[in-house]
Amino acid sequence: MALQEPTREELKEFIESMKNHRGRATELITVYIPAGYDVNAVQRQLEAEKSTAKNIKSTSTRKNVSDSLDKIVRILKDYKVTPPRGMALFAGDVSQVESQSDIQSWEISPPEDIKIRLYRCDKEFVLEPLESMTEVSEIYALLVMDRKEATIGRLVGKSIEILQKMSSGVPSKVRAGGQSSQRFHRITEGLTKEFYKRIADEMKNLFYEEDKLKGILIGGPVPTKNEFVDGEYLATKLREKVIGVKDQGDTSESGLQELVGLSQDVLANQEIIYEKKLLEKFFNSLGKDPKMTPYKYEEIKKALEFGAVDLLIISKEFDRVKASELKKIAGNMGTTIEMVSTETDEGDQFNKLSGIGAIQRFGI
Repeated sequence: MALQEPTREELKEFIESMKNHRGRATELITVYIPAGYDVNAVQRQLEAEKSTAKNIKSTSTRKNVSDSLDKIVRILKDYKVTPPRGMALFAGDVSQVESQSDIQSWEISPPEDIKIRLYRCDKEFVLEPLESMTEVSEIYALLVMDRKEATIGRLVGKSIEILQKMSSGVPSKVRAGGQSSQRFHRITEGLTKEFYKRIADEMKNLFYEEDKLKGILIGGPVPTKNEFVDGEYLATKLREKVIGVKDQGDTSESGLQELVGLSQDVLANQEIIYEKKLLEKFFNSLGKDPKMTPYKYEEIKKALEFGAVDLLIISKEFDRVKASELKKIAGNMGTTIEMVSTETDEGDQFNKLSGIGAIQRFGI
């Protein structure tokens, strides 16, 4: 089976289908290879496993394991390097008839980087590393605040999770006049700044090391939220992730829901902006150096086979069979692959041009 590069939803379906397979013995083979790992080293290991398999007492199990290993070794011989995100390979007897054998194989380049190196022969395929990729790939930090209260949460997919509630202890009313009023004001200002620092520290504890953090949304009344953002209380790394600041008064749990609702334009634009910049890069390259920016199928295929393509862009509307062929060649050559929609003007223009394009790393 040719290399599959499923979307997150397609990967979920693949995993469910693979869970239906059960070996009659420990004969189902799973192999995970991280990006950049030496394919030849994996082949050598599997050849050694074939020698070990000769010691299996059951004739049918020994044959199934050996044939499954053969299948994976043959697949790996087609690769000079692993695909950009690594790959997962599966092989085994999936026959429903005990006296017959039906060895099938699958090769997957998932939507996220494979970070483990694994070989296992078991009654089931090892699917946990792929299952973790079907979980949310990115999160958004949420903060609603005023001078008295703050609620911190995160948006995970379409689910909002409450992480922390905080209060400042800042008094809300000034009862004295004159010098007492001025002193009271200084005290409340000091307490407010301390509260901002506490909020920033909590945000740092929760999100600073979060690899999946895509952006930060902050809501609150004027001028509180602006004082917090403009006052540079947040660590620089987190401040750079602030993608939306919204006016709102609710700082409770329901305020997080309101913040997400007010930020739909921002959230939608994140993917669109990335796509726009990607296609902008392509069209700029096409204008400056058309010889290094092919957009016809045969030209791109030839450049890919020479290993000359740095970036391959494919419209989701492009012919699936041809797209699959180009992606397989690109995966073997370590080429970055990007899929784009037709929902933006640039994406629509790209699709009308040809639906595929490449930026070469060298001429051929």
